[in-house]
Amino acid sequence: MSGGARFAAPPLVGDRAPGTLARRRSRTLAHLRRAFLAYIFILPSIALLAVFMYYPAFSALYHSFFTWDGFTQATYIGLGNFATMAEDATMRAATGNVLRLTAFAVVVSITVPLFVARLILGLQSQRAQYLFRVLFVIPLVLPQVVIYLIWKYLYDPNFGLLNALLAALHVGSPQAWLGDPQHALYALMGIGFPWVDGFALLIFTAGLQSIPREILDAAAVDGAGPLERFRRIELPLVVGQIKLILVLNMIWTIQNFTSVLILTQGGPGTSTMVPGMVLYQASFQNERMGYACAIGMAMSLVMLTLTYINLRYLRSESEFAPREAVVAAPAVAMA
Repeated sequence: MSGGARFAAPPLVGDRAPGTLARRRSRTLAHLRRAFLAYIFILPSIALLAVFMYYPAFSALYHSFFTWDGFTQATYIGLGNFATMAEDATMRAATGNVLRLTAFAVVVSITVPLFVARLILGLQSQRAQYLFRVLFVIPLVLPQVVIYLIWKYLYDPNFGLLNALLAALHVGSPQAWLGDPQHALYALMGIGFPWVDGFALLIFTAGLQSIPREILDAAAVDGAGPLERFRRIELPLVVGQIKLILVLNMIWTIQNFTSVLILTQGGPGTSTMVPGMVLYQASFQNERMGYACAIGMAMSLVMLTLTYINLRYLRSESEFAPREAVVAAPAVAMA
């Protein structure tokens, strides 16, 4: 090969071509500009969340290890607040009460709305279905405080409707429903009777309506009656909705103390005391903010644990099954 020969450089192709690199750089800059503008628009929301949600949560975690009244210098005591919580007789009574309230709320919040949703979908008239859904959802627009005040008057021992009804039926004698330690907690459970929660009703209705019609038709052809179809087809296919309602009701019942605050203040004695009420009294009445933060952290840990167990272990075999497999399920189930 002659010395004057030169090898020509191969042409730049693909991603190495100058034009391609320029276009990629231009697209990247345009994407960064759009992302920057998007972050600018959501920055106020992020700031509000940080100030009013995340900062209080981390502050409560930090101060749960201190003796603090909310104003003066905090004193570090390690796990002292948690040890006090374990020895607090009021807290133990509150824990037992909230366990019973949670168990009751979980049962009625799943069974009653699911049963009513199935009855409503069984109506032949679409207008009747819509009417009943509206009637059960209307109470959602009422503030919870109003509902609790109404029930307070219903339970009134002197002129309450419940005692008047018992007197009209000549059943028993007037009761101090919220003033008797034996009846007070059960009176709190009775709030909301007949316990058809409008939100849960809508969730279950949507879940039942999402079941493909061919599944139910195949089950009917195989000879399954309404009860059998509900137990072996519809119920397994709404496990996702059941999990949602279960988690929301556990969280709501564990942290709620509004009804107790309005109706009983935790009494008589500690018969209706709940952890949220203990937290409220410790923080705003007794100025024990460190102890209140420890109670809040313990409640959060319990709710996170129950939520994880529910999401991790409560599931059905058909929850994530492909549509083809679910459609074939009725024939297998009826066999």
